[in-house]
Amino acid sequence: MIYGYYFDPTYILIVIGMVICLVAQAHVNSTFKKYSRVQSNSGLTGAQAAKRILESQGIYDVTIQHIAGKLTDNYNPRNKVLSLSSSTYNSTSVAAIGVAAHECGHAIQHDRGYAPIAVRNALVPFANWGSRLSWILIIVGIIFYGQGTGQTMIDIGIFAFSLAVLFQLVTLPVEFNASGRAIKVLESTGIFGTSELKCTKKVLGAAAMTYVAAAASSILQLLRLVILFGGRRDD
Repeated sequence: MIYGYYFDPTYILIVIGMVICLVAQAHVNSTFKKYSRVQSNSGLTGAQAAKRILESQGIYDVTIQHIAGKLTDNYNPRNKVLSLSSSTYNSTSVAAIGVAAHECGHAIQHDRGYAPIAVRNALVPFANWGSRLSWILIIVGIIFYGQGTGQTMIDIGIFAFSLAVLFQLVTLPVEFNASGRAIKVLESTGIFGTSELKCTKKVLGAAAMTYVAAAASSILQLLRLVILFGGRRDD
């Protein structure tokens, strides 16, 4: 029997996941805002710091560009473009430079052939399709439940969703490693002093927790699917 819509106790898992993500996002926003008011002694903008960091690592083929938004910073390994958001690109704060350095950490990973980032990039299409198709497959399975193919469709849907969860898990070491590289290069290049490094560690630590929260939320959703539909057999 499938739980009724209004009496499904596993909804608590979704609520827990949402709360974890909201708390993590609120923490990173407040931490970034706090250290955005702390100006770096170097006077470098996020874009200038990124350029210096990449060149210090012998990387000259990465394009640095400005994109709209706040904390929408990212590195695209396919075209080697490092995109810095409005809150980072022209800012001289320790928070902005820290975020820029983190994205440079991904560029360095790519340049050095860091294995986990290659695995994560390979999982991207599977994770995208898995998250999109999983609920469609599960709903179709529910519709045809008891007609021979229902449980099979549900099982495939759960497997598809598990690919998205796997992507979240693989992302964790990639993000933590990028932050570690950022801290080391900020220190080795002399862009930051000891006190500035402490501030940046707090910013990057808060940002890392959003990835942990996302992974935890995905695991809880997968657990809910397994509890509701896993292992059932058609009547």
